[in-house]
Amino acid sequence: MTTSAKPVVPHNDNVAHALAGAGGGVLSMVLTYPLVTLSTRAQVESKRAETAFLATVRQIVAREGVSGLYAGLDSAVFGISVTNFVYYYWYEWTRGFFEAAATRTRRPSKKLTAVESMVAGAIAGSATVILTNPIWVVNTRMTTRRGEEENKSEEATASEGAGQDESVAAKKKKKQPTTTLGTLLALLRDEGPQALFRGVVPALVLVINPILQYTLFEQLKNAYERRRRRSVTPTIAFFLGALGKLFATSITYPYITVKSRMHVAGHGDGTQEREGMTQAIRRVIKEEGYSGLYKGIGPKVTQSVLTAAFLFAFKDVLYEQTVKLRGAMAKRAIKA
Repeated sequence: MTTSAKPVVPHNDNVAHALAGAGGGVLSMVLTYPLVTLSTRAQVESKRAETAFLATVRQIVAREGVSGLYAGLDSAVFGISVTNFVYYYWYEWTRGFFEAAATRTRRPSKKLTAVESMVAGAIAGSATVILTNPIWVVNTRMTTRRGEEENKSEEATASEGAGQDESVAAKKKKKQPTTTLGTLLALLRDEGPQALFRGVVPALVLVINPILQYTLFEQLKNAYERRRRRSVTPTIAFFLGALGKLFATSITYPYITVKSRMHVAGHGDGTQEREGMTQAIRRVIKEEGYSGLYKGIGPKVTQSVLTAAFLFAFKDVLYEQTVKLRGAMAKRAIKA
């Protein structure tokens, strides 16, 4: 009697999905990270410092080199791998629960309904936010720090005659760590552990982003498979993932802006250190108008859509390879 590798590692294997999601997220992040840098800096800069998209690219490259577009990439790669691993593990665990319930109740289709997809996304998203918010606080600090240092350096040069002693003291004070670990330790030392959870409220509100994204993706995928009577290809998954993310990010972008600003609150003059989500939204509208809530939306939507599209295209392929690898490892373990 022959056996295939599939029964050894079932299709709803949570760990395989989590590893595939983490791998797909890392590949997607590396491919689109310059757009993350551009959108994050646009979100946190003041209205008077607003810069056009192409001008910002030229400015960063001129001041910091091409590496400036990848500031904080190491923490972002670590963050996205942990984020996607946690998210997909809990999403697939919840999906398995609903599918088992559908089997017990003898429902004709075991595919997730729209409501079930939303519940699965809410559970997975909430767990992910709580576990990974500190990583993204550090990443946002690193992404925006280099631009801030350059601006401060220019201001110091322009006011050199104001006093050498003050200038030297200011430069020493402005010197900041350049590594992920250094940024984390400096943040803990200067602002305390609570700083790692700045922006967690808007981040929890933003759980609606993946809920909308994955619900739309799942429903479009189910509709495609019902009509074509075959599984989606990586190319189709690419476009369905892009459509889902475009819809979700366009709706939730103001909260993304507020979350980024709360991540750097207390990092400059400290005026926003104790500001809550509602106060932050009101302040942005008062100082910059409603358009202030949508700063950097161009590169952010482009980056988010491409990242999601690549993720969905990579994930199924990586899942299949992970299943095969784990199946082969299980067989070797049995033989041993």
